[in-house]
Amino acid sequence: MFLQVHSESQSSPGYWVSSKLTCCPGLFSGSKSRLREMMMFGLFLLSFGFLLDVGTCTAMQSELRITTIKQEPYVISKGAQLEGFCMDLLFEVAKKVGFKYKVQLVKDGAYGRQEESGNWNGMVGEVVRGEADLAIAPLTLTAAREKAVGMTKPFMQTGISILLRKDISEEAGFFDFLSPFSAQTWVGILIAYLGTAACIFIVARLSPSEWSQPQSEKNTFGLLHSLWYTAGALTLQGAGPHPKALSGRVICSSWWLFSVVLLACYFSNLSSTKTPESSHLMVKGFEDLANQDVIEYGCLAGSSTLAFFKNSNNPVYRRIYEHMERTKSFVSSMDEGIRRAKEGNYAFIGESVSLDLAVARHCELVRAHEVIGMRGYSIAAALGSPIIKNLSVAILQLSEAGELAYLRSKWWASSCIADKGKVSAVQPHNLKGLFLVLSLGLGLGTLVAVLELTFKSRRRAAEHKKTCCSVLTEELSLRLRTSSGNRSQENVDKDKEKA
Repeated sequence: MFLQVHSESQSSPGYWVSSKLTCCPGLFSGSKSRLREMMMFGLFLLSFGFLLDVGTCTAMQSELRITTIKQEPYVISKGAQLEGFCMDLLFEVAKKVGFKYKVQLVKDGAYGRQEESGNWNGMVGEVVRGEADLAIAPLTLTAAREKAVGMTKPFMQTGISILLRKDISEEAGFFDFLSPFSAQTWVGILIAYLGTAACIFIVARLSPSEWSQPQSEKNTFGLLHSLWYTAGALTLQGAGPHPKALSGRVICSSWWLFSVVLLACYFSNLSSTKTPESSHLMVKGFEDLANQDVIEYGCLAGSSTLAFFKNSNNPVYRRIYEHMERTKSFVSSMDEGIRRAKEGNYAFIGESVSLDLAVARHCELVRAHEVIGMRGYSIAAALGSPIIKNLSVAILQLSEAGELAYLRSKWWASSCIADKGKVSAVQPHNLKGLFLVLSLGLGLGTLVAVLELTFKSRRRAAEHKKTCCSVLTEELSLRLRTSSGNRSQENVDKDKEKA
């Protein structure tokens, strides 16, 4: 008696085994059943390896079923076709990994969360049930989803932030009128004011046309009057009397030009900072949001954002979650959240990347600066799928090549670029030309005053047959000494009283 393995031809492995067993019946006579088990186990291993190899090749080469969800700009309908950031990403990844695909929209319109029964809905549920091979969308990488499906390396980093209208602004501060100019600019304006007043004071003393008789005539432009005159010109009010000398008029003209341009810049910047589009928000972060009850707030129902607040141990985040649960202020879609935020008195909490897109598309909206709960968007596949590794490598290659950054700039382009720039305080370098013109005017006026005094000194030197330098020195000492002028004026007043 021997083990017979049936075969259709003598060249088959079955015939070889049969012949060997027939020739040596005594060798295997005591372990026929054991040998049969070993043969069957070996054939099973070979078959399993062959099927696994075929399955892997089929998974990589056949047409994969891709599930996604409509959300601008990730997936957008354009006629019968779908386009967007995720579609471009899918095309690049498929080209690198080497597979064909067919895209279908998720049936229930959900991203994927675990229900009370333990089943998953949305795109994650379709991948779990085998209805789709991959899910590509702004699908947040979470621990719960990682347990249910395989997730690739993130193709985009995001966080949680707040979206609301720009006209929900904070109360004006006491010194907001100073905001059009920076502190350095205000210091520069103060120096220019004091320098101009000092130049007017000096020129009024040096110029013979302004002060012809220092011994007997009172100088109109004292130090206090020079300061008052300069301040009046700065406010466009004027304060007489005006200079009579050419040198004084040159300085005053330069200061008037400086004042007009400066005031134009000030009021222009002031009006820009006080428009309803001000970005100074009353709600600057989540703590401000939790500490107020005027603005309603909520997030996307069943989203990872809601799960973040629900599972957080932070007392501020717990208060936000409890408030949303109590008021049922959730929204069913991103579009609804954006619409309610545009209507006002509602703050929409969501993924910062998606909120940035809303700000780029809707100019009346703004995103708060605070971002919490940093996480990433990933592609989902069946748990243990061999394609996950290849997809992760492709995503990293695209990131290193700058392709992901290019796609981000392509699909997040702003439609309100003109209104996007934040109005900032005017810096001194923005007005450097204006300060230069004023400096030249002050220098020119002072030079003209010195020339006027020099010409007068030369005439007096010729009349009295003295050197020009000695006469000029006498004039300077007489005009620049305040006490001499005061004593001369007192002598004149006494002479008048005696007469």
